[in-house]
This record gives sequence, structure tokens and C-alpha cells, in this order.
Amino acid sequence: DSQKTAFLLRKQWTLYSVTPLYRFSDAHLRDYARLLSAFIAAEKQKGLAVEIGVELGIKVAISSLPDLRGSDRDQAAILVQLSSRSPASPKNSEEKVIWSGWFCSVSGDDFSENVPEDFTCLPLFLANGAESYTSIVGSWFQKTFDCCFRRLAISPLNLSWMAAMWTGCKVDKNVSAMELVFSVPHLPQPLDISYAIHPEDAKALWDTVQKTPGEITQEEVDVFMDCLYSHFHRHFKIRLSATKLVKVSTAIASAHCDGIIKFLQSQYLTGVLMLLTELAISQIQ
Repeated sequence: DSQKTAFLLRKQWTLYSVTPLYRFSDAHLRDYARLLSAFIAAEKQKGLAVEIGVELGIKVAISSLPDLRGSDRDQAAILVQLSSRSPASPKNSEEKVIWSGWFCSVSGDDFSENVPEDFTCLPLFLANGAESYTSIVGSWFQKTFDCCFRRLAISPLNLSWMAAMWTGCKVDKNVSAMELVFSVPHLPQPLDISYAIHPEDAKALWDTVQKTPGEITQEEVDVFMDCLYSHFHRHFKIRLSATKLVKVSTAIASAHCDGIIKFLQSQYLTGVLMLLTELAISQIQ
């Protein structure tokens, strides 16, 4: 349902992998929200949260997002939102969401089948907002459900897969250029190279490379990237193969090697989440 998930689009999400949650139940989400709210209040008393004294109090809401799963066997996604009202705002004004985070598992049922019944598998966590709140929320979940959060980086190899996969997707509107950003190593000062390709040109190249529609192989991804490198070298005499791919931006989504993702098309949301779930599971295993 694109309307229910529209708030996930065009925001910068930081990725984490999460080990299975022990004795978590989506029947107790209201209780969890109340306990997390009390935990955040206690942490604020210690001076750990940002903007102390600016917010009157933080309201916690935890809800289910059943649309965000790959199959009926997947656990429904869980959304955590922190909201607050500024002292300067009228008393009847709406509270503003200051932080959001959500757990999900899209087509991660193979992983959950090998986990004991008392554990819930939601291996991918995405956060938007101040890192201090991410730390506090993560700490509460780790203490309450005996799980572990780890930042999820994206390797240059996986970024090249994303570039190839997303180039082959059909988009009716908001078509933007595919942009690849490369970091040049071993320099005194950081230097990035940005390489933009017209979406129709990138799609035409991919169509000549891909042999079986709907299937992608490592060889095809390598050929696709080599062709882009050769074109760039022919014009600028720079070998991109000697650099590190750090960011991919397409009309579907953008992803950074530091584990930052931005979703741009709702119809491809579950497809992108499926790939990210796979990466999160691989880090846990």
C-alpha cells in the first residue's frame, strides 16, 4: 500500500543488522511503547539525549506495518516513532515526529525457519533522526529482547549490483540520471569522482548485457561496470577500476557504502528491502 508507506520515501535511512529478538510479541506493542517512553525519560535525566530542555516530553508510538513483507511467512514490519511538541507551540498543536526507526524482514523466511520459536526475526533496522535517539532506542531493544545492533555497510560489489539492478527497472516518472560516486584512495586530501549517465543510455547498455530478463549474474554486472569504466577512461583518461565505488544513485533509490539508503519509488520498495534484508542476514550469520 503506497499510501501507508509514502512517509518512508525520500528520507535518509541509516541501516543496521539486528540479531533475532527473544520473546518479542507484536501483541504487546503498546506495553513496549510505554516502557520505552519511561526508558527515554530516564536517559534524558542523565543528559544523554539531544536538545535537553527544548522538548516538553517525548511520546513513543510502536505500530505494525503488515504491508512491508515479502511473503505471508515474513514477520510484519515494526515501526517506532518518537514525537514531541516544542514549548513555543500551542497546547493543541500536533506533535512533531523527531525520530523514526523500523524493523523489517522482506523474504527473510529462510533465515527465520532455522531460529527457535521464542525468537522473532526482523534482521533489518532502518533509522532516521538524531543518532542519540537511535542509540537510546537500540539500547532498550538490546536490553529487553537480548538482541544486538550493528551498522550495516554496503560493499562496492553490492553497490555495483544495485546499479545494474536498478538501471534495469522501468520507471514512468521522475526519471533521473544514474550517478556513480567513486573515492580515490591514497591521497592527502579526500577526492571523489562523480559519474552521471543518462538513464536511457544506462538502460540501453544494460539491455545489451543482460542475457536472461529477470535474472542477473555476477558476470553481467561485471561487464556492465567495465563498459562504464571504459567509456569514462576513453573521455577522461582516468581508470575508475583503481578507485572505490562509494555511492549509487538512480531513479529507484540511492545507496552509500556507509549504510545510508534513500527510497525514491514506492513500487520498488519491497524489492530494495529484499536485497537489504539479504545483506543484513549475511552479516548476522
